[in-house]
Amino acid sequence: MARPVKKTPEQWKKEILDAAQKLFISKGYEETSVSDIMDVVGGAKGMFYRCFQSKEEVMCTLGNQMFFEDNPFEIVKGRNDLNGLQKIRLLLTLNQSDVERNQINMQAVQILKDPHILEAAVAENRRVLTPLWLELLEEGKKDGSIKTEYIKELSELLPLINFWFMPSVFPATEEELLHKYHFVKEVLAHMGLPLYDDDTTTFTEKFITAITETPCGHTFKSEKADSNSEKEGNQL
Repeated sequence: MARPVKKTPEQWKKEILDAAQKLFISKGYEETSVSDIMDVVGGAKGMFYRCFQSKEEVMCTLGNQMFFEDNPFEIVKGRNDLNGLQKIRLLLTLNQSDVERNQINMQAVQILKDPHILEAAVAENRRVLTPLWLELLEEGKKDGSIKTEYIKELSELLPLINFWFMPSVFPATEEELLHKYHFVKEVLAHMGLPLYDDDTTTFTEKFITAITETPCGHTFKSEKADSNSEKEGNQL
């Protein structure tokens, strides 16, 4: 009788990530346990912890993997028919059209409450995204489609804006987040970088509505409202 072929650590990691992606999208991150993931993979929980330290690490790794598998920066880079600003606008459109990655990103909002995970996410965004943004911004400045003297500063700022929009990092109501978004639109346009058209704005407004809902379907409230609720003995 043939002996079963042992999987390599890389094979285990790939299968765990594939199973986690399917479960996070179908069941939700909060509702998916490590046991659920390993039931799909067909292995013991001990194998999971040989590959990953936690479910949170799986979520972070999965987000990075999905980005690099369909990197919108690489897609727009080869579009010689577009100027720098047009490439950036197409980049935003492509980013919005990746439904599965947007679902994963939406669920990842909650784990950014952990300061260690937040710190790692900020560092990774700065390491990966800042050079990519800088390249496109420099191209736009060179061809005249982007008119600003702050290319370097914008390349560092753009990867951080998403964190400012996340209610798990900066608590805010839906109304407050929408106000922030329109503030960012106006500031970037004033800086010579009018990124957002009507379609982008509609998508972002819908995304903001979605991320202000907790896994239980309740919305984040302002700190003052949370304080009042605790005094009245209400439970979320």
